[in-house]
Amino acid sequence: MPAFSHTYSTTIDAPPAVVHGLVADFHEWRAWSPWEDLDPDLHRVYDGAGVGASYAWSGNKKAGEGSMTFTSITPEQVVVDLEFLKPFKASNVVTFDLAPAGEGTKVAWTMAGQRNLAFAVLGKLFFDKAIGKDFTKGLASLKAAAEAV
Repeated sequence: MPAFSHTYSTTIDAPPAVVHGLVADFHEWRAWSPWEDLDPDLHRVYDGAGVGASYAWSGNKKAGEGSMTFTSITPEQVVVDLEFLKPFKASNVVTFDLAPAGEGTKVAWTMAGQRNLAFAVLGKLFFDKAIGKDFTKGLASLKAAAEAV
């Protein structure tokens, strides 16, 4: 199966600890995640804190269904295992790399995984553009949330 990896980044005018707090706690994702507003009736289940904490969701056709689990959390990096169940099954790894940038923080948000051949072709045509828009929107919201603290 072909591998894929997409990274989007921005610089946020807030210290790394502030940005880290928004990324390393699934409860905080409601303030910035580009997918949180896809379904006003989204069902969320949170479990735990820190490494091993999980967040599961189920919603309408746009929101789909899936779960995320923190697999590594350091001051410089947060790693999440992402499992989509609907509208299609997929397993990906999401990484947030945080680095000081002057008085602020450079954030690099990466999603990587494997695609079957059909999704590899469809990904190049549709999915990659859509995810790019979502990540750009999410990074802008993360920036706004962190800078408002």
